[in-house]
Amino acid sequence: MQNQAPTLGFIGLGVMGGPMCCNVVRKHPAPVHAFDITPAAIEEVRKVGGLAAASVVEVARAADIVFLSLPGGNQVREVCLGDGGLASVGKPGMVIVDLSTTSVAEARHVGEKLAEKHILFADAPVARTRQAARDGALSIMVGASDELFARIEPLLSYMGSDVTLCGGVGCGQVVKLINNTLVFEHVAALAEMMIVAERAGVSRDTLAGAVSKGSGDSFVLRNHGMKAMVPGVFPKKAFPSSYVLKDLGYAMELAESMGIEPRLPRSIEKYYRDAIAQGLGEKYFPTIIDVIGKS
Repeated sequence: MQNQAPTLGFIGLGVMGGPMCCNVVRKHPAPVHAFDITPAAIEEVRKVGGLAAASVVEVARAADIVFLSLPGGNQVREVCLGDGGLASVGKPGMVIVDLSTTSVAEARHVGEKLAEKHILFADAPVARTRQAARDGALSIMVGASDELFARIEPLLSYMGSDVTLCGGVGCGQVVKLINNTLVFEHVAALAEMMIVAERAGVSRDTLAGAVSKGSGDSFVLRNHGMKAMVPGVFPKKAFPSSYVLKDLGYAMELAESMGIEPRLPRSIEKYYRDAIAQGLGEKYFPTIIDVIGKS
């Protein structure tokens, strides 16, 4: 019986969680119980073979390993530690794998509180796009013990093409927050320089093409720049500026706790706040080029 596939749970079926859960359902040989506060999201997972759960409690009672994909630390804390949360009904030995992005301190706090209930915890935030979530090609950064990582890595591979153990609990969030902050900084720098070039007589398209052939080439240039900022096309249901501010806040909190003044994150934070103030807060975050272009 030790080789029997575990029953899984999945809580949070939003923009990223929905396609991640669908991949899990398709690839896992045992039942997957899914819950979201939006019935339509549950229905999408049910269509591919997932089992609809009526509540967090129902997932906790059915599953051996539960995945979370939630908006942020407040929601993770509530689902794990709140009244009727996983800690209150989960059986000893249950595993919770948080795919959300939270602060490092929150991840470690949740992990410690769950450990008191003999529930294992890993933080495993994800990177890349919604399409990568559909394709099962995410990058997943994991904070867990070596032993727990060995158990969950095959399951995470249902969702990710690159699964990296970064250290103990909280270290997945460390790497994810640094990754995101570098992207946010690069997008802001690229947006500024595109507007400079445009005003100096060089089109965005020409600039991007030329820079991509030199030492200024990058993932951000080829993806955020060429696909969104050059044509001015910002897809719906993509990572918005409101989420950028959340992650920047977590990253700055982490930097300060490590004795580093986060000067660069603070310098770009205003662009994303301005996007929200101008009614662009729910648009794909490279839309800050429009904010800069109006200055």
